[in-house]
Amino acid sequence: MLYTQDEVLEYVKEEDVKFVRLAYFDLSGKQKNATIMASELPRAFEKGISFDASAIPDFEEANKSDLFLYPDPSTLSVLPWRPSAGKVIRMFCDIKYPDGSPYKKDCRYLLKTAAAKIKAECGVDLQFGTEFEFYLFKLDENGEPTKIPFDKAGYMDIAPEDKGENIRRNICFTLEQMGITPESSHHEEGPGQNEVDFHYSDSLTSADNASTFKWIVRTKAAESGLYADFSPKPIQEKPGSGMHINISCSDPSKNENILAGILKHIEEITYYLNPTENSYNRLGEAKAPHFICWGRENRSAIVRLPAGEKTRIEIRTPDPTCNPYIAFTLLIHAAIDGIKSNLRAAEAATENLFDKEVAKKVSYKTIPDTLEEAREIAEKSDFVKSILG
Repeated sequence: MLYTQDEVLEYVKEEDVKFVRLAYFDLSGKQKNATIMASELPRAFEKGISFDASAIPDFEEANKSDLFLYPDPSTLSVLPWRPSAGKVIRMFCDIKYPDGSPYKKDCRYLLKTAAAKIKAECGVDLQFGTEFEFYLFKLDENGEPTKIPFDKAGYMDIAPEDKGENIRRNICFTLEQMGITPESSHHEEGPGQNEVDFHYSDSLTSADNASTFKWIVRTKAAESGLYADFSPKPIQEKPGSGMHINISCSDPSKNENILAGILKHIEEITYYLNPTENSYNRLGEAKAPHFICWGRENRSAIVRLPAGEKTRIEIRTPDPTCNPYIAFTLLIHAAIDGIKSNLRAAEAATENLFDKEVAKKVSYKTIPDTLEEAREIAEKSDFVKSILG
């Protein structure tokens, strides 16, 4: 349900809400929040709640550090694991300067601006869906994470081998209570590795849901005495974890333009889709392609058109450490370029590019091999600068 400001205030009064978490994100996509008493909510809506931006990496310096959080009423969620008496709710916030103008480094603002731009200039809407993979590890006697997987199950195994079944169930129930409906879940290939997939939503809702999901997974894993690891390659010899991004356009005739735009810019934006050194230990292995090409059903291509799908484009390189707001923003702008420039994709790749002998014979370009290389390419990119500054 999408609440208005008045409806939120009425809800707070009628449902015994005592605490309000005002959530926002730093540039890496890490969620931050300030908690206020419910009685302060009218002031938050009207004047915002100030915070020290100089304490957030890469936000502002100390001499201009005051920024303000304005809650977005449409994002209201109750935290179902908190007491029902004296409820706790959470809303995502818009970040603004003291004069009320949007803060240019607010990643939710960047995404909203991109979504409005593709609608205004290209006449289309893009819907996003995510597929998250993560590992569950045991804790040691001091409660610190280990690299001992929670189970030894494999792809789509069932209990008792799959010990994560009840945790995934608990995660999905919690998300549903918060108004987020997962599409499916199952055990993945790696020991202790799990996957949860999400239905399509508009770009901002999808990014909000992705961020909420990671928070809920970590919370529910901790409640079960486990550690949820979203790093791309937590165990060197085992499968890595990705965050596949699915895009669907309201006008399927633009799909080839969008696909071509993404392939044109994928090298420049890899730094934001794969933002850690660990990311590059995953890329190039099974299920994590690195050749810049597309294919029908071909999981070894960076962009895939799944079988039986007429509208879905799947980007297979991103991993869960990326900031979904920034990732979606850059992908939308790549789609805009593809549509406005009427870009056309090359022929579909049909080879199995995970086969090392086959890979030696192809001439496709590849995405960067290291974080440093990806950073250098991004820093030189006029495309990236025009979007992120």
